[in-house]
Amino acid sequence: MTGEDEDDRLIVDQILGGQKELFRLLVARHERAVYGMGMSFFRNRDDASDFTQEVFLKVFRSLSRFEGRSRFSTWLYKISYNTAVNSLTRKKDYHSLAEDEVIPDGDTPERKLMRSTAREAVLGAVGELPERYRICVDLFFFYDRSYQEIEAITGYPVNTIKSHVFRAKKLLRERLEDFAGFTKGDEE
Repeated sequence: MTGEDEDDRLIVDQILGGQKELFRLLVARHERAVYGMGMSFFRNRDDASDFTQEVFLKVFRSLSRFEGRSRFSTWLYKISYNTAVNSLTRKKDYHSLAEDEVIPDGDTPERKLMRSTAREAVLGAVGELPERYRICVDLFFFYDRSYQEIEAITGYPVNTIKSHVFRAKKLLRERLEDFAGFTKGDEE
């Protein structure tokens, strides 16, 4: 267990002991990740902000049910995930965190163009993945969650999650084979 996990549990214990004002510390520690999940699902800042507030309100109200058998962040992400899934209508789609662009400082124009072209190819391929694959890939690669944590968050069995991640990687590899600069030698 990491120091942050231990700190979260200590803060939860103190909140449950009556120091409710300490809840702001949990919000400060995890707000960005919850907001990021909100952006993944709702694709706009207002809805992601509303989602974040709703999640933390639910967390505060149910904090006494956190038993400490998992990391606090895993419990929080499960509430976040379930809130998002329950909030979506069938018409809305999941938006992968892979679509969030990171631009390094000091890139040359050529590298920016290459990065932009590669990003567009990856986005197109990720966008074609089945939603259940994209969710597992996001939680595994972008939220750095273990298979067991993804199981706790999504309710998918671990073997299903492993299969989804494996199949998603295979599909991405197949769809990106024709992309300039990608060769069989670049694979694992």
